[in-house]
Amino acid sequence: MESKKFSYWQDSDMWLGYLEEFPAYMTQGETLDELKEHLKDLYKELTSGVIPCVRKISELEVA
Repeated sequence: MESKKFSYWQDSDMWLGYLEEFPAYMTQGETLDELKEHLKDLYKELTSGVIPCVRKISELEVA
């Protein structure tokens, strides 16, 4: 099973978060479990090739 890092926080009664690899694309849920499901759906959409010009984060070795 593959895993992906994500950042999340609670704002009032909603949980918000984004995938570390795709920080420009946020989602939310009423529970932490619901947020995780939405993040999985978001990952599938962003990696499917259907959405054009998806911005990603990566690392560059310079030395």
